[in-house]
Amino acid sequence: MLDIAYLNKIEAYIASGDLAQDFECSPEERRIEMLEFLEKLMDLGEAADKVATEVIFKGSYLGAMVGMNDQK
Repeated sequence: MLDIAYLNKIEAYIASGDLAQDFECSPEERRIEMLEFLEKLMDLGEAADKVATEVIFKGSYLGAMVGMNDQK
């Protein structure tokens, strides 16, 4: 489930500028698909950040201060 190699490929594709170049050279339908992909990627990043924060601070003093330990 955790495929770091695939995430590294996505990161390289974005960082290299290839995604931006492909976007510029693509037809409208493909551009929409690429934007939807990026939007989903950003949504996943937000969800990952939320989960990471919860698992890191759950059970900690700081987590207790913000009421995290009252959840679940």
